[in-house]
Amino acid sequence: MGPILEVEELKVHFFLDEGVARAVDGVSFSLEPRKTLGLVGESGSGKSVIGLSILRIVPAPGRIVDGKIWLDMDGRDGQENRLDLVTLNPGGSAARSIRGKDITMIFQEPMNSFSPVHTVGSQIMEALTLHEDVSHHEARNRAVEMLSRVGIPQPEKRIDAYPHQLSGGMRQRAMIAMALMCHPRILIADEPTTALDVTIQAQILALLKDLQEEFGMAILFISHNLGVIADISDDVLIVYSGRVMEQAPVDVIFKDPLHPYTKALLRSVPGIDTPVGTELATIEGSLPDPMSTILGCPFWGRCQECGGSTVCRDNPYDLNQVGDRHFVACPRMCLNM
Repeated sequence: MGPILEVEELKVHFFLDEGVARAVDGVSFSLEPRKTLGLVGESGSGKSVIGLSILRIVPAPGRIVDGKIWLDMDGRDGQENRLDLVTLNPGGSAARSIRGKDITMIFQEPMNSFSPVHTVGSQIMEALTLHEDVSHHEARNRAVEMLSRVGIPQPEKRIDAYPHQLSGGMRQRAMIAMALMCHPRILIADEPTTALDVTIQAQILALLKDLQEEFGMAILFISHNLGVIADISDDVLIVYSGRVMEQAPVDVIFKDPLHPYTKALLRSVPGIDTPVGTELATIEGSLPDPMSTILGCPFWGRCQECGGSTVCRDNPYDLNQVGDRHFVACPRMCLNM
């Protein structure tokens, strides 16, 4: 079975008064059914913009300036071809018919995603009635069933609760229920466990894996938490300053990372045998100015391995295959291969 989604050389720019910010600068990857791709990077690396681009909801003044986002339409209304989502009008009927049905998204803070003046149930039911011709009674019954499936107790009562009447964990479960009402083929999860304690976090991850197996979804899981990525992902995409630094199966990323940025991220995570009080490694410096034009590796100015080498600064950026499903964008390393 081939990919359900393919992103090719995606570029998303924000046109500001100060200049053009290149939030995403040529990212490519694919998603396969029943698989989870972990998208990792620091804040400001472009992770969330990639997810918003797939849904075609990039906020102004941002817009997709280049690239393609191919959605496999096999089985969708009898179509047997691919559709480039970039060609769709973001506010048009075609984009709206895909958004929420074929592709859905879970956001980091559900309190900001749910309307505070409508019940959770009414918002979950709306997600269904927008895409399917069902009665109010049937929509309510299916919403109750979905709330039960995501582990919310007494769903017959909770469906009439307002968002502020639910705990953070239950709000996140309700957000998952709303995202899954139409049995989407692709789920984009943008930092869905960041605001939760570790116990609830583990429950949410287990829930997503169970529902993925049940519905056969592909999941794009966006996070800066490498522990969460290791738990849920099949493959990992490391992004920095809007570009892919490394891509590989999850076990390869954690056991044999090659890009200096990937290594630096892993060094900043405490191990199970790390003594209490140990000062964790940090990555000195900050992300480059998104308005600057970078020819080579954008991590060059912070890299501890290249030693200021102009090879990394001046060689054009390129993502090279170095193994089975393993790609790295490190000019110094690839030139020495």
